[in-house]
Amino acid sequence: MGERSDAVPLLAEVFRTYGFEGASLARITEGTGLGKGSIYNFFPGGKEEMAEAVLKDIDSWFREQVFQPLRHAADASHGIDQMFRAVERYFLSGRKVCLVGVFALGHERDRFAARVQSYFAEWVLALTTTLERGGRDSHTALALAEDVVGGIQGALVLARAADEPALFTRALERMRQRLD
Repeated sequence: MGERSDAVPLLAEVFRTYGFEGASLARITEGTGLGKGSIYNFFPGGKEEMAEAVLKDIDSWFREQVFQPLRHAADASHGIDQMFRAVERYFLSGRKVCLVGVFALGHERDRFAARVQSYFAEWVLALTTTLERGGRDSHTALALAEDVVGGIQGALVLARAADEPALFTRALERMRQRLD
């Protein structure tokens, strides 16, 4: 592994598995395959810089795969379909927890509050705007967007707790039908 960017997805899995507080240096080195020297060379700011890099990577992916397609799809319905496909793909049909959600709920919540808040706010805004383009009034569009983004997060938790990934897929389909 020669690049800092190669370590970021591996770090994401360590944080996803253990949370920020539980991601010890030993777990980070084991999960990334990097020695301590390499880790601190790539991330001189330590674990906080690692988490920032992971959150930035997640933000970039969602911006490119979810938010931009919602905003720029020629047809609102097409943008919404793209959002649901991307979300299902990203969370491996309910097998992966939302790392941003993990950071929002853990002891590190205050440390990353602005980034977490921005991520969810941008998602809600992009979906709200798309629903308005599709003919919903602004109040209804906002309510639906909040329900759907919250529903996706809740479905992830429920699918993981039940150890039933198909539950996530079913919930996404019901939410998609609700937006038709």
